[in-house]
Amino acid sequence: MSSFGLLALGGNLPSQFGSPIQTLQEAFIHLNRNAVHIRAVSRFFQTPCVPIGAGPDFINAAATIETELSAQELLTELHKIESAFGRERLTRWGTRPLDIDLIGYESQVLPNASVWTCWRDLPAEQQAQEAPAELILPHPRLQGRAFVLAPLMDVAPDWKHPVTGRSVAQMFGDLSDFAQKEPRPL
Repeated sequence: MSSFGLLALGGNLPSQFGSPIQTLQEAFIHLNRNAVHIRAVSRFFQTPCVPIGAGPDFINAAATIETELSAQELLTELHKIESAFGRERLTRWGTRPLDIDLIGYESQVLPNASVWTCWRDLPAEQQAQEAPAELILPHPRLQGRAFVLAPLMDVAPDWKHPVTGRSVAQMFGDLSDFAQKEPRPL
């Protein structure tokens, strides 16, 4: 039986496939093989690298998928694709040719609501230094990331967060006007 998932993709460095735009286009081809089937792809957005000046602007997109893989198996597959595109996990939130995040998987909360809440509430300075040892779903910082929510508005505006009950459209609406305008459609 197929399951529904939400992915966010981004990159700000060239890969062997070309520019960040070409890299994302090629990543969608790689994703749509074997056990992952893309249902919808957003427009591409250009978003400034944070902190400003830390690197070139990012190109971001989102997709809805169907898969027979479990959430953990899907994450393993996403990491394999990132590696094939030259992603090295040297620094957290660093520049990279390709990043593929599993944002949501059905209505699963993994490993549980308590752990999810701890990661959501982790102070920003700790978020930049610590990575969870296990899969956390939905993505614990989804609700504050315009570069994820803007593309998701194209493909899944009605998807509801399984913990907060807020839709993608509501979470995007909760952002400041400045944050909403930061990701620019290409």
